[in-house]
Amino acid sequence: MPLIGRLCFAARLKAVPSRLISRIVYYIYVRPASLVLVLLIFGFTGCYHGSKPSSIGTPAPDFTIQDSDRTVTLSQLRGKIIVLNFWATWCPPCVDEMPSLVQMQKKMPDRVTVLAISVDDDANNYHKFLKDHGIDLLTVREGGTKTDTGVISPVANKYGTSKIPESYIIDRSGTIRRKFIGPVDWSQAEIVEYLSRL
Repeated sequence: MPLIGRLCFAARLKAVPSRLISRIVYYIYVRPASLVLVLLIFGFTGCYHGSKPSSIGTPAPDFTIQDSDRTVTLSQLRGKIIVLNFWATWCPPCVDEMPSLVQMQKKMPDRVTVLAISVDDDANNYHKFLKDHGIDLLTVREGGTKTDTGVISPVANKYGTSKIPESYIIDRSGTIRRKFIGPVDWSQAEIVEYLSRL
């Protein structure tokens, strides 16, 4: 190899490690730091901008539902703390949540009334579920239509609910205080304490 070729080769060898080191530093430190910064910016704006549901602090919309077993009007329960729960027998998270609702109702019978509104379209499935699972709380069926995007049901839609389970805590004066989207373990100490303070 001629002398000029050897010098060029030696120069390339010295240049490669410094370029390689700068790339390693870039991929190990700079890129992840940039990604973390972007996630923090989007995360903080997402968490604090409009995260409180608009219905919190507003009067709970009144309704009357009549099924083959009973008629329930929300305003007749005024003066009690209400846990209003929208559910269906075909909804696995709803089925998983139901035992803790029943347990909480039994634990706080003088303090809280659970009103579980089923959006089941099939009355037979609804009644079979109540019987098979020993559901011992105030429940009423308002037939709904299951769609790809959620549920269409007049009372649920009045509350802005299209995905179930979804629950609302309504205070003694009829004001919505909390909204829970998705299944909840109603036996959690924080929830029981919150309901005890209302």
